[in-house]
Amino acid sequence: MTNYRRDRTCGGTWFFTVNLAERNRQLLVEQIEVLRESFRQVMRVHPFRIDGIVVLPEHLHAILTLPAGDADYALRWRLIKTGFSRSLARMERISASRRSKGERGIWQRRYWEHLIRDDNDFARHLDYLHFNPVRHGHVQHVRDWPWSSFHRYVKLGLLPVNWGDGLAVDGEFGEG
Repeated sequence: MTNYRRDRTCGGTWFFTVNLAERNRQLLVEQIEVLRESFRQVMRVHPFRIDGIVVLPEHLHAILTLPAGDADYALRWRLIKTGFSRSLARMERISASRRSKGERGIWQRRYWEHLIRDDNDFARHLDYLHFNPVRHGHVQHVRDWPWSSFHRYVKLGLLPVNWGDGLAVDGEFGEG
């Protein structure tokens, strides 16, 4: 088995990308309440802070901060993914490899993680995740995507409601 090198910085703030196995599905937005409940259940037992999140039909991006002395984001993602999967009827395709291991076929096994290095890195990743629904063509304005922490940032007065209007779709961020 491959042993992936993962950073184990305790109390770190992390950017994640987590994907469905079948990228043509819309399961995450169709089952958004199930996903939310999975997050809530894990947060009760293994606390973390959601600094930013956007849920798209087939993947999500999140910035999470773990408590001081804790670096086990892998446990949290395993529990979130498992809780979500167990709440759904078995309708997905399951490969022979997954079937032999007793796995579901809902999520990709791996995910992307990046340790946030500083305030600028945090801001760039937060901008990226908030702008992602526009970049993928789901909406024309960031404010129009309902499953995003963008709305919390607007409510707190940290971003204007028209943030992202006029940003390039190629992912380059200028003044926003």
